[in-house]
Formats: sequence, C-alpha cells, structure tokens
Amino acid sequence: MTAGLDVRALQGLRASRRDLDLIRCRIRAHLDQHEGYVAFSGGKDSLVVLDLVRQVAPETPVAFFDSGLEFPETYVYLEQLTKMWSLNLDVVPARMTTLEVLAGNGGWDHHAPDRPTPNLHQVLIVEPAATAHRAHGPGELWGVRAEESRGRAAAYANALRAVTCPRPDTCTGQQRRGARHGGLISRVDGTVAYGPVWDWHTDEIWGHISRYRLPVNPVYDKLRRLGAPEHFLRVSGMIDGTRLEEGRITWLRRGWPALFEELAAVLPRIREFV
Repeated sequence: MTAGLDVRALQGLRASRRDLDLIRCRIRAHLDQHEGYVAFSGGKDSLVVLDLVRQVAPETPVAFFDSGLEFPETYVYLEQLTKMWSLNLDVVPARMTTLEVLAGNGGWDHHAPDRPTPNLHQVLIVEPAATAHRAHGPGELWGVRAEESRGRAAAYANALRAVTCPRPDTCTGQQRRGARHGGLISRVDGTVAYGPVWDWHTDEIWGHISRYRLPVNPVYDKLRRLGAPEHFLRVSGMIDGTRLEEGRITWLRRGWPALFEELAAVLPRIREFV
C-alpha cells in the first residue's frame, strides 16, 4: 500500500507569506530593549519561535516551565533538542506539580474532602514566569497564537489598538500594521511578551516546520497514529483543564495506558472522561 499525501510536506513546499526578515528584526529589537527569554513548551508553536530567535540570537535563554506532569517523550525531546541546538536551557520547576495540586483539592476523587489549593495557572505559569524574568530580564518571546482562543485574540487585538505608530505612512492597512506592531503584550508587572507567530494559522506553523525540517516533539506523531484530530494535538501537561469533556483523556488512555492507570489511582474521576 502506498502512503497517502503528506499534508505537512505539502505545506512546507508553499512559499511563506510572512516577512520573516521583519519578524527577525522585531525579535532583535525586543531583546535589545528588554532582554529576557524564550518560553518553550515543547510544542509546535514555541518550536517555530525558538527557531526564529536562534537565527537572531542563539544564546538567548530558553525557559521550560516544568509542570511535573509532561508527557515522558517531552522530557526526552527537550534533552535531545538542547544538545542538538546547544540551547541555553533553564528548566523552571513549579513549586507544586500539577498532580499535587489536582490530588490536593479533592475534586478528582468523590470520596476525598474538598480542600483549597493554589490556582493551577498561578502555580504553573505565573510563578515560573516570574522566576525566569528575575533571572533573565523583563522580556519574553512566546508561541501564544491568537487563533487558539478568543481570550488570546482579544488580548492581542486590544494591545494593537493601543499602539500609536510613529510613522503612520508605513502602517497603512491592517495587515501591515499587525506585522509591524502586533503581537506585543505589556503587563502591569513591567514585563513585555512578544509573540512572533501571534497571528499565524496552524497550517503556517506546520509549513514552517516542514520547510526548515525542524525536529518536532514525537508526542504529535504518536497522537496522530492514535487517530487524534488536529485540535487534540497538544503536548502540554498530560492532564489540564482543556477539552476534558470532548475526550482528551481518551487519547491519554490509548497512548499511555500504564501512565493512565497510575494517574487514575490518584485521580479516580479521570475515568469519567473516557
């Protein structure tokens, strides 16, 4: 039997419609002004950002926020990529793992008492990011894309509307304005994040990866072999609050059955989502 059409390879053959030179210039300007780090999750979006940053400043620190509940393949991939690309890697562990937070609040076990526990976003993102900023500076380069959620799209849109271009003649048209000024999020704590792929579509991400033969986290291919659709191709923590009612835990059980059983012993209610 012959193999079917490789859609990702086809996407890689198409010429990118993005001005990569402009993106690289913006990355350099962001680092010059704020210093900081690349936030790398092990996923496809942050991989593309890391590739673009390496072309400009390969010594830029790379921060990996370790939830303690990543896929086993992600940890191996991170080690291999660090060696392959000589990354200046900074692994920032959460003060409590995802499993500790979930097991501690009692919500995943009908027979356990409910107890107050820290907010997962605070423990897994906010606190590790603060640690990385203290070590590397107020700047951040990340792979957060507007297409992924309404909240992210609104945040980027609001930030772009607030920008006053010093040279309005160079920013005629929404697309050009977005290319020159979009993707910046300034926070109340003084940190500034720039998403070089903030307005990219998923097919553009895979096209860039295929075009430049970037090494991809093997979790993606494993999920594809299991039959997971595109919106389930996520390499974040094995369990989080996204898409549980839509069957995300099913892919965990199918692909990592032993790990699923170990997790179910601590969080019995995950069986309700398969």
